[in-house]
Amino acid sequence: MGNKFLDCTALTITIIGAINWGLIGFFRFDLVAFLFGNMSMLSRIIYDLVGICGLYLLTFYRHCGRNID
Repeated sequence: MGNKFLDCTALTITIIGAINWGLIGFFRFDLVAFLFGNMSMLSRIIYDLVGICGLYLLTFYRHCGRNID
């Protein structure tokens, strides 16, 4: 995990995306669509960022079980 700022930013964006998916699953409420419009350019950018951050966080699996001192 090289860049701590990038790691924390990606994790924050992914958590926001996960909360949005939880809202969709539990309440059928899409917060991103509510705030920025249904599939507007801005909401699509947000969805893209969440997806890219999720893919980036897949690299964290390389560090699972590794003892960091």
